[in-house]
Amino acid sequence: MISHYWWQGAIERGEEVVMIIKTRAALADPVAAAVKELHSYTTPALMVIPLESVDQAYLAWLMAETESATKG
Repeated sequence: MISHYWWQGAIERGEEVVMIIKTRAALADPVAAAVKELHSYTTPALMVIPLESVDQAYLAWLMAETESATKG
């Protein structure tokens, strides 16, 4: 991805890789904390996108796959 952004008083252009992490809302904060800890950027772009519509079979899979992480 090519990004254009304002940084330290100037417009910057950078090549970046987009990472999409799929998880449940209850895990958004711990996931964000882990990304911030591991990422090389001072301010990585972190966004939580609420589901407006989702395939129910996919949602069931996602919830099953993340169930154990909510019990820890």
